[in-house]
Amino acid sequence: MTDSKYKFTVNTSKSGVLNIALTEGQALFVLGANGVGKSTLMHNLFAQNFNHTRRILAHRQTWFHSNAMDMTASSKKQNEAYMKSSDQNPDSRWKDEYSTIRSSISIFDLINSENIRARGIADAVDQDNLTNAKALSNAQAPLQAINELLALSNISIKITLGKDEQLFASKNGGEPYSIAELSDGERNALLICSDVLTTEPNQLIILDEPERHLHRSIISPLLSSLFQKRKDCVFVISTHDVFLPIDHSEASVLLLRSCQWDGKYIKDWDADLISEADEVPISVKREILGSKRNILFVEGEYDSLDRQIYSLIYPNVTIIPQGSCTQVERAVEGIKGTENLHWINSYGLIDADDRTEEQIKNLFDKGIVALNCYSVEALYYNLEIIKRIAKRFSDVLGQDEGILLQNATSGIIDELKKHKIRLCSRLCEKQVRNNAMSGLPNHKNIQENDYFEIKISLREIREKEEAYFDKLVSEDNLNGLISRYPIRETPVLTKITAGLGMNRDKYESAVRKLIVDDEGTREFFKVLLQPLTILIDKE
Repeated sequence: MTDSKYKFTVNTSKSGVLNIALTEGQALFVLGANGVGKSTLMHNLFAQNFNHTRRILAHRQTWFHSNAMDMTASSKKQNEAYMKSSDQNPDSRWKDEYSTIRSSISIFDLINSENIRARGIADAVDQDNLTNAKALSNAQAPLQAINELLALSNISIKITLGKDEQLFASKNGGEPYSIAELSDGERNALLICSDVLTTEPNQLIILDEPERHLHRSIISPLLSSLFQKRKDCVFVISTHDVFLPIDHSEASVLLLRSCQWDGKYIKDWDADLISEADEVPISVKREILGSKRNILFVEGEYDSLDRQIYSLIYPNVTIIPQGSCTQVERAVEGIKGTENLHWINSYGLIDADDRTEEQIKNLFDKGIVALNCYSVEALYYNLEIIKRIAKRFSDVLGQDEGILLQNATSGIIDELKKHKIRLCSRLCEKQVRNNAMSGLPNHKNIQENDYFEIKISLREIREKEEAYFDKLVSEDNLNGLISRYPIRETPVLTKITAGLGMNRDKYESAVRKLIVDDEGTREFFKVLLQPLTILIDKE
């Protein structure tokens, strides 16, 4: 695919024609208050990319006539052609003559995609191609993806396909009921997920005002997860919620301030394209600002495991990855430094990295928690969590949970011992770098001295760490080893999940689902993260 496939040109009052690059795997937010011409601009974008665009309208219908397929494949195809033609009309930006049909098509596509996957697995089994059948079954089913997206978005419902191809919802393991009985927000989230997940590959997805009917704590993680699921598509999101692009700082923002009309048509826009969402002008924030919120900055990248698990443990907190610990500290300090605006409570979570108790306390006083583990895998693969997953899946797999646990954990320490030198040296690497940075001269040293050198006994640091590794091994301290060292750089995680009859993606998804379903598991994690929990609960 080439970037030139997608076109987005905007007539501006300042810079002439603005050509905006649209690239698969990226998102663009079109941000502005009511009345600045967002809907017209989105219609123009749709017209420019008519043949490869999925448009999700702002004025979409969010209720269903039925929870089943209520049209044939041929009528569905015919209606899609009618809708595509109608959407080219300028008045489609405010009027939709096919609102009821759109929701029916969304349900049709979702059920059909589930059936296509099931038929593929059945065909492979019929052909005695068990390898292909297993590969197809390991690929996430559409409804599994829907339920994971809903869970990550703090919506505690589960969607299932029942008798006569009807879709049902249930809450907390309760009795299933028709999806037509869902709340406005739940139905809206389901429709958005269904439309995005069933969009053909390599398409432009235009999403108008996704915040309609949805609480801010829902739509932000929902968009994050959808972006991750559909990296093969381009997203353009029209919104007047300033926090949506702020929550997705890796996205670009087209900022609309006003527009000029020429009769019934918009002549041009007062618009700027900015590449960092946190550069949204203060005046615009004030104009379209929502209520105060809690934000947790964490290490890692946008699609990392960190954001996904912390969003579930702390559902009322927006999680924003910032890469390195230094960037986390800067982000928290930057927001704390603008408390006169007081729109956000900000916190940070970083790895302890052999910091002293005094350093950890100073960070805590700034609103930053230094977590005493090497990486987030220490949470996912905590021994207690492995036990809970083994218990949950013992009935599904038809095996004793004790045997599953044994299969998952036996031999882990022996495997880690094979990688002792590398694991210890990787941990020492952080300590050596910290020592080197803390020993750098300040401006007074530079004024008073002609030479500078740092001497670090690598052997002493290495031997001390190897001795500690041996101590954990002798104590059979599996959690200590998993927490302290970069186990993701070894085969251990794969061995654990294989022992449970899963791959890593499926296991980690199961852990997240367990947090959603089981309050006790969520509380267990909050205890593991006690300093952070204390910090957040203070507000």
